[in-house]
Amino acid sequence: MINSAAMSNENQLTDNLRVRELKKLETPAQLKKDLPLGDKLTQKVLTDRETIREIIHLKDPRLLVVIGPCSIHDPIAVLDYAQRLVDLAERVKEKYFIVMRVYFEKPRTTIGWKGFINDPYLDDSCDMEHGLRAARKLMLEIVQMGLPIATEFLDPIIPQYIADLVSWSAIGARTTESQTHREMSSGLSMPVGFKNATDGNIQVAINAIESASNPHSFLGIDQEGYTAVVKTTGNPNTHLVLRGGDKQPNFELPEVTYARCKLEAAGLDPSIMVDCSHANASKIARNQILVWKEILRQREKSNCPITGAMVESFINEGNQKIMPDLKYGLSITDACIDWETTEQLFS
Repeated sequence: MINSAAMSNENQLTDNLRVRELKKLETPAQLKKDLPLGDKLTQKVLTDRETIREIIHLKDPRLLVVIGPCSIHDPIAVLDYAQRLVDLAERVKEKYFIVMRVYFEKPRTTIGWKGFINDPYLDDSCDMEHGLRAARKLMLEIVQMGLPIATEFLDPIIPQYIADLVSWSAIGARTTESQTHREMSSGLSMPVGFKNATDGNIQVAINAIESASNPHSFLGIDQEGYTAVVKTTGNPNTHLVLRGGDKQPNFELPEVTYARCKLEAAGLDPSIMVDCSHANASKIARNQILVWKEILRQREKSNCPITGAMVESFINEGNQKIMPDLKYGLSITDACIDWETTEQLFS
């Protein structure tokens, strides 16, 4: 007969040797019960997702604009920004469909702050239970204001907690090639944009689009927090995001035309979002203006494949390092354009 206690002691010699702590979280179902979406907001999210689907499948001529702070760190400033964006979105709704960028997870090339959900107090305390709850609460307030939400999903468990509030999601340049993120995207309920790789390679994003459109089976968690085998149907609402790479942009007509040809050769809709930031802007916030103008110039021609744009924007221009006395409305990750410049983009 096997002695379970003895087995447990033996496993301690080989398992979790570098794990300091395992802390149980409340389940997705518990968090949603405390902070429910409700029928009215559920319908809004569904309607916003449908609008985005129409745009990326070239059935709605408006430009999809994902815009907002590089990352979320101060809910008060974010709600201030959101209220301004509500008013702007209403003024420009005939030409643009504005979705607020609400990014809680930050992929890091090496180390650094991993985002609001991971470390909401910005002090390496990593109170993720508070981070998840505060993130969901903030998202509810933004949706109640009338704004659709966009986010990047990095950790494959987090969608179970907040995905019902999201109208568009991104898979970033560092994770587009990841099988885990392709599988996850195949089961996400909203449209998904795949960014080209950090070296500028767009084929990995096209491969990701094809992969995510197909059914997958993989391990995940259910709403009660139990490990589960997730079987998906595939996501038909995926598209390419050009963000440049290796300090080289890819937003001008030759690169956009090349991307279009590659998508068509793969049998995919020639639907492209251009990220005005990152390598396309040489990581200089104000360079986003030049990229934006080029997007509009290309869209003046018929059959333009650019259906979306992404802009990093906040209340104040630039960015700052994490310190005790943070400036209000100023990014702590990538530099953003300020609110005045943001309004000028749409004038």
